[in-house]
Amino acid sequence: MAELPGLGDERGEGASGAPTLADSCLADNRLNLDVYPTGCRRLLQLFEGRRAEVVQVEFLRLSTNDRLLGAALGVLPRLKHLKSLVLKGGLARDKFGSCQHGSLTSLPPDVGSLRCLTHLDLSFNSLSTLPSCIPHLPSLRVLSVSHNSLVALPEDFGSLSKLTFFSAMKNQLVDLPQSIGNLAALKDLDLSENALEALPEEVGNLHSCTQLDLSGNRLSSIPDSVGNLKALRQLHLHSNLLVTVPASLASLPNLSRLDLQNNCLRAVPPEIQTLPFVHLRGNPLGETEPSPQAEGSSATELQRLFLASGEDSFTVTSEGCEVILACGIHFYFPPGAASDPVRIDFRTLEPDPRWVKLRHHDVLLSRVLELQPHGVTFQQEVQIWMPYAAPQSLQQLEVVVRTFSGHSWSDLRTQVEQETKSKKHVAHCRVLHFSWFLVVSRLVQNECQVSTEGTLLFSSVDPNIKVTFPPGVTEETRSVKLQVLPVSTEEIAELTADAGCRASPLLCLSQDSLVDFLKPVRIQLPLPFGVTGLNLDRSRLHLLRGDVQGQTWDDITSQVVLELTHLYAVFEVTHFSWYWLWYTTKTYIGGIAKKVYERLRMYQVNFIALQRKKDPEQVLLQCLPKHKVDPVLKKLQDRYRGPEPSDMVEMFEGEQFFAAFERGISIDMDRPDCVDGRLSFIFYSHLKNMKEIYVTSPVDRKGQAVKGQVSFYRGAVPESIPEEASRRRKGPDSLWLATLPIKLPRLKPRWGENPSPQNGFSFSPLNLGNAETGYLTQANLLSIARRVGADWQTIGLNLGLTYQQIERIGYNHREDLDKQILDMLFSWAQQNSEDPDCVSKLIKAMKESGRQDIADEVESIIELGRHKYWESIRRVGLEQESSTEDSATAAM
Repeated sequence: MAELPGLGDERGEGASGAPTLADSCLADNRLNLDVYPTGCRRLLQLFEGRRAEVVQVEFLRLSTNDRLLGAALGVLPRLKHLKSLVLKGGLARDKFGSCQHGSLTSLPPDVGSLRCLTHLDLSFNSLSTLPSCIPHLPSLRVLSVSHNSLVALPEDFGSLSKLTFFSAMKNQLVDLPQSIGNLAALKDLDLSENALEALPEEVGNLHSCTQLDLSGNRLSSIPDSVGNLKALRQLHLHSNLLVTVPASLASLPNLSRLDLQNNCLRAVPPEIQTLPFVHLRGNPLGETEPSPQAEGSSATELQRLFLASGEDSFTVTSEGCEVILACGIHFYFPPGAASDPVRIDFRTLEPDPRWVKLRHHDVLLSRVLELQPHGVTFQQEVQIWMPYAAPQSLQQLEVVVRTFSGHSWSDLRTQVEQETKSKKHVAHCRVLHFSWFLVVSRLVQNECQVSTEGTLLFSSVDPNIKVTFPPGVTEETRSVKLQVLPVSTEEIAELTADAGCRASPLLCLSQDSLVDFLKPVRIQLPLPFGVTGLNLDRSRLHLLRGDVQGQTWDDITSQVVLELTHLYAVFEVTHFSWYWLWYTTKTYIGGIAKKVYERLRMYQVNFIALQRKKDPEQVLLQCLPKHKVDPVLKKLQDRYRGPEPSDMVEMFEGEQFFAAFERGISIDMDRPDCVDGRLSFIFYSHLKNMKEIYVTSPVDRKGQAVKGQVSFYRGAVPESIPEEASRRRKGPDSLWLATLPIKLPRLKPRWGENPSPQNGFSFSPLNLGNAETGYLTQANLLSIARRVGADWQTIGLNLGLTYQQIERIGYNHREDLDKQILDMLFSWAQQNSEDPDCVSKLIKAMKESGRQDIADEVESIIELGRHKYWESIRRVGLEQESSTEDSATAAM
C-alpha cells in the first residue's frame, strides 16, 4: 500500500526512539482508535508499518467524525479476523451541544466478506439506506444503526439468521420488510422514535424476541400476531396513535411490562386493563368518540392567548389553551388538563442565591418563573417552553429545567429546541404541577438502576469511563448517577504552571442510598492525555478521591489495587465520591488538585462603567466574562462612552458584589436594590449582570465638573465555595474588586429651578396611576423629562401622540429642546390622567423607544410607591392574610 500524503510519524512524549503513539494503540488484538482525534490516520500508519499484526485485529473502533474516514474504510475488508467493528459518530458536538453525526453514508461492498464479524455499530451517522453488504454478514449477531436517517430496510434483511440484537432507534423508518419475520434468533428489537405507521403480520414470527420497543412512532394499531411472541418480556408502545390493542397481549406468559402511555386509547380489553404491569397514563380512557364535526371544531377553537408585558394572570378551562407571555415563555394546556376553570398567576423573578441553590459546575441560564397557585395539579401534562441564554459551549454540559417544590430543587426531563423565526433557544418540559422553574446547564448526567443482578454504567461524555456493578452488589435496587468533567491538558498546565502535569477527566459518582455496596464496584478511567500503559512511570501516577464539596483531595493510590492497560486505569471501591487521576512529579498533589478544582469553578470577569453620550448622568454598570467584553463594548459604543474595562478578577457563579458611587456622586437610596448606599448585584455568567441608573451630585455643577468614581466590592460569600477561597474574601482589603472613573460635566443653563411655573409652563397637580400600583407625580415627570433628550419625538409617537401633534410641539418650541420635551410629556399626561393603565403604557413606550433606562427608573418609582402603600396598609392591620403563606415560601 503506497504511503498516503500527510501520514508522517507522530511521536509521543519521551526520549528519542520511544514507540510512536500509533504503535501504542495496538495492544493484543484490539484497536480502540475512536479516542484519538486522528484515529483513522493512526490506522493507516499501522497498516503501513505493521500490517502483519493489524490484519490479526479482532476488535476495531473508529470515529466517523474523522476526515480520513474514507481512506480508512478501504482497510476494513482486509481485516479478515475482525469480530467487532464500531464506526460511530457523535463524538464531536456543534455549538448548541448536540452530537454531530458522522460522515459515514455507506460501507465498501467487500465488508460483506468479513465472515467472523459478529458485532457492528454504525450509530450516529448519515446513513439513508442500509449498506448492501450488511445482509451478507453470515455471523452477525449485534447490529446498531441508531441515530441515522434510514427510511427503509432492504427486503433481504431477514437473511441475518444469527442476529440477536437490532437497534434502529431515531431513524425515519416508515415500514418494515416482511422478511423481518425470518430473524428467528432475534431477542432485542428497538425501533423507537421512527415514523412507522403499520407493522407486517410477520413480526409475530419473532418467537425468540424478549424486548420489543416501538415507542415514539405513528402506529394506530398492532397486528394480532404480536400475541404469538411467547418469549416477550417487555413491550413498549408509548407515544403512538394507538386506538386499539389486541386482547391476545394479556395471554403472553412472560410479559412483565406493557407500556401503552400517551396514545389515543378510549378503551382497552378488560383483561389487559387489570394487569398490574400495564401503564395507561395519557390516554382518553372512558371518553366518547367525538363526531368528525366536533373534532374539527375543537381543533380550530383551542384558545390562544398572547399576554402583554403588563398582564400577570390568565384563566385555563377544560377546553385547554395556548398561552404566550411577552417575555417569550410559552404554555400549552391540552384539553382536559383542568377539570374546572383555574386562574394562573405568574411572574419572573431575579434569582436570589439564598434559595436558588446551584450545584458545582451548574450555570444559571434564565430568570426564575413563578406560577401560582403553588402545587395545583393538572389531569394531563402541561408543556412549558422557557427561553434561556445559550451557553458558549455544551460539550460536556446539558440544559435542564429545574423546579422548586418549596423544600428542594429537582431537575425535569428537558428537550432543547431552537425557534425557527427568532432563533432563540428554549427549554421544553412537561409538568403536572406548578411552582418555581428556572433553566440551568449542568454536567451531563448518566443514571441507572442497580439491582441484585448488577449492571454496567458508562459516560456519554467519555464512553471510556465505565462503572461495572457485579451480581450481588446490592440487596435493594438503588439509583446511581455519573457525571464527568473533562479537563484539557492546556487548562492543567496553565493552572499548575507546570507543562508536565496531566490529569484525566474528573469523575463524580453518587447514589440514593447511604449503605455501602456489598461487593466492590469496578471503575475504569482513561489515563491522562499523552500517557499510556507502555510509557508511564507508576511513581508519578496518583489516584485522588475528593469529598462532596471538593474541599479535600486524598491520594488513595496505595489504598486500592490499580490495574493498568495501555489506555486505562481500573480500580475497585465500595462507596462513591469524586475520582481524579493525576500524572505529575509534584509531591503535595492533594493541595494542587484542590486549587485546580477551585479555579475550574471560577470565571474571569471585567467590570465596565459607561455614560450615555446624550445624557452623562445615565450610567451603565455591567460585570462581564472576559470573552464577552469586546463584543458588548462594540455594541454600545455608538450610544455610550467611558473608561477602559477594569482589570480581570475572578468570581464564582452566584457570587454577590456591590457597586458604590464615590467622590461626589450619589444615587437614589430608596431603590429596592440599594443596600447601605450601594447597588447590589449577583454574578451569573450567562445573565446580563447589568444595571442602568441615574446618578446625581451634591456638588454645585454650575461652575465645575464632578470627577467621581464607582468602586466594586465583594458581598456575601456563596455557601458552596471552598473554605480557602472564603477565607481570602474576609480581609478588609480583599473586598475591593475594581474602581472606574465617572465624570459629570459642568451644567449648562437649563430651565429654572422653580418647579412651577417652568419657562412659561404652568402644570396642574398630577397623580398618574393609583394607590395600589403606585403614583407618578408632577415631580416624577419633571425628573423623567430631564432624561429624555433627543429621543422625545420617538417617545411621543410611541405614547400615542399623533405625528401632527409632534410637529406642532416641535415648531412651537423650535429653539428650546427642554420645552419640546416638557410640552410632549405633560400633554400626554393631561390626556391620560384618568387612564388607570397609563403608567404601564409609559413604561412600554420607553422600552419601544430604546430607553430601557427610563423604563427601569419608572418601574423603580412605582415599586417604591407600591411598597409604601402596602406598608401603610400593614401598619393598620388591613393586609390580606391569604398572601402571607406564599410570601413566606417565596422568601426561602
